[in-house]
Amino acid sequence: MIEVNHLHKSFRMPSKDKSRWKRLKAWATGREPAKDAVRDISFTITKGEFVGYIGPNGAGKSTTIKMLTGILHPTSGEVLIDGLSPHKERRKVVRRLGVVFGQRSQLWWDLPVRDSFDILAAMYRTDEQHKKRMLAELDDLLTLHEFMDTPVRKLSLGQRMRADLAAAMLHEPDILFLDEPTIGLDVVAKRNIRKLLASVNREFGKTVLLTTHDMDDIEELCSRVMVINHGALAYDGTTQELRERIGLPTILRVTFRESVAVPDNAQHGFSVGDGNGGTELTVHFNRHEMQAMEVLRRLEQFGAVVDMHMEEPDFEDVIHKVY
Repeated sequence: MIEVNHLHKSFRMPSKDKSRWKRLKAWATGREPAKDAVRDISFTITKGEFVGYIGPNGAGKSTTIKMLTGILHPTSGEVLIDGLSPHKERRKVVRRLGVVFGQRSQLWWDLPVRDSFDILAAMYRTDEQHKKRMLAELDDLLTLHEFMDTPVRKLSLGQRMRADLAAAMLHEPDILFLDEPTIGLDVVAKRNIRKLLASVNREFGKTVLLTTHDMDDIEELCSRVMVINHGALAYDGTTQELRERIGLPTILRVTFRESVAVPDNAQHGFSVGDGNGGTELTVHFNRHEMQAMEVLRRLEQFGAVVDMHMEEPDFEDVIHKVY
C-alpha cells in the first residue's frame, strides 16, 4: 500500500546574520545552507498493517507524513501510494487517503458536525446513498448521533476526535494517516479512541500509519514500529524485537519470609537494587541470559520466597535508548 524509496527532504535556511539584500541574493543563487529534515528513508507498509512512526520533536515525522500525502515534494527519492505518486497523481491518491491531525480539525468550527460531513461528501463527490451508508456504519462504530447537530466548537476533545476520524473515513479511504490522535485527551478518552482505532483497523481493514508521543498508543495498537531520529530511520520492526535489541533489564520484586542479606551480585548473574532493607529485594536481570525461574531458584538459597512480582522495562525507556 505504501512504498518509500530513498526519501530525502532538505530545506534551505536563510542566514539571520546577513542583510536582506544578501539573503535574497543567497536564495536566488542557491547558496543558502540546507538542512536535512529527512535523510534516505526507505520502507514498505502492506495492506492492513497498523504501524507506529515515532521519534523526538524535530526528528522528521511530520515532514515524512506531508511527503506521503503529497503536501510536500521530496528533494529526492520516491513515494508510491498503491502504485501511484501522490505528487504526480494527487487527485487519484487523495481519494485513497484519510488524514487525522490531533492538533487541527478538518471540520468547520461554527457548523454542526452534520453540515461538515455534507460538505466533505460533496468535496469528494460522494453520492447521497453512499454517504448515508457510510455514516450509518460510522455511527455504529463511533456513536456519532450523540453530537451530529452540535457545532464543532462545542464538542469535547474526545467527541471532536471521533468526528474527525469519521470525516477522514467518509469517502472510504484505503489508508489512514493519524498524527497525534490522542493528544490532549484524558485517560478515559484516550482509551476509547484506542479501541476505536483498533476496530477501524480490524473491522474495516484500513492500513494505518500513526505518529504519536504516547508510548501506550504504540504498545496497544501497533504491530510494527518505525523509529526516526535526526531524519534517518533508526529502527523498523516489532515492539518485542526492539525490547530485545535494547536489552533493558527485567525487574523482579521478591518478598522473603524473613530478613535476608544482600547476595554477591558477581556470583549470581543478576544485580540487586534497593529494597526495604529486610524481607524485600529488587532484582534486575536479562531474560535472554537467564530465565525468571532460574533467578528464583538462586534467590531461594538466601531464604524462603513468599511472593514475587515481575515487571518488563517501560517501553518509553526503550524508545529513549534508541534516541
